[in-house]
Amino acid sequence: MSSLLKALPPEGRDRLMALAHETAFTTGTRIFEEDYRAKKFWIIHTGAVDLDLHVPGRRAAVVETLGPGALLGWSWLFPPHTWHLGAEAATPVRAFEFDAAQVRALCEEDPVFGMAFTRCVAEIIAHRLQCARHRLLDLYGPSGGASLRMAR
Repeated sequence: MSSLLKALPPEGRDRLMALAHETAFTTGTRIFEEDYRAKKFWIIHTGAVDLDLHVPGRRAAVVETLGPGALLGWSWLFPPHTWHLGAEAATPVRAFEFDAAQVRALCEEDPVFGMAFTRCVAEIIAHRLQCARHRLLDLYGPSGGASLRMAR
């Protein structure tokens, strides 16, 4: 079970999972693109997904690889509901897929669930931003980028 699902109250988790349906992506499938409309999100069941960031004049930089139990996509929760990163299946992936509008409505209908859900997603966002920062320092920072990260 994902950390997102574990963090939710049991009845909220059940209501969320009632909205899920299973989907699959083959290796190399682009799941979403940076700056496009975010209408869905996923919880990975099996496989791996690379999150990447467009870097002008270079190949997209992989900033994190997500595996089983991970939340894939959070941009749908906050306006303007556009993806902040891109995502590609690094291996075959099976996942639970959720319609963003339905889950936002569930959060509004049940404020206790909504607060728990939003808090958990915010923690995931903070972690992802930190991972992206470290990865970009490693890739594009001064030659001492890794030592800068370690000193903090």
